[in-house]
Amino acid sequence: MIHLYHGDGKGKTTAACGLALRAAGHGMRVLLAQFFKDGSSGEILALSCLPNVAVRRPDVHFGRYKTLTEAQRQAVRACYTAYLADIIGAAEGCDLVVLDEVISAYNYACIDREALLAFLRTQGKLREIVLTGRDPAPELVELSDYVTQMSKQKHPFDRGISARAGVEY
Repeated sequence: MIHLYHGDGKGKTTAACGLALRAAGHGMRVLLAQFFKDGSSGEILALSCLPNVAVRRPDVHFGRYKTLTEAQRQAVRACYTAYLADIIGAAEGCDLVVLDEVISAYNYACIDREALLAFLRTQGKLREIVLTGRDPAPELVELSDYVTQMSKQKHPFDRGISARAGVEY
């Protein structure tokens, strides 16, 4: 089944990692792959210590897509297209696959969209797949079995308070 966590609120990655922790606690094999993140968040560091959880990230952290030059964007596309193919291959032996911020990669056309859609159509029947990010395309919502929207009502960032280790990352 396919789970989609989206919205402008806090908690998308945290919910996905909570599901990964729950699955790992039941002996399931978990693959967690991140797009557009540097891998420094506490939940990623903790999950990577578990024996049946594999955490994957590209070797390069590109930063925020909107601030990249066109040459950097081409590098992101090349990297993430190969990265997604690698994830799809590695998913074969997993019970749960978390694709953190894949919605952004999809929206910015940084991945092969058809490859992701084909993966979801075939593998979403065989294993749990989690997608996170903002503004999912209608076809991602349609393919998903669970759709949860995180909506920000209030956040300390609005008052100029920076993200805090252990709470926001």
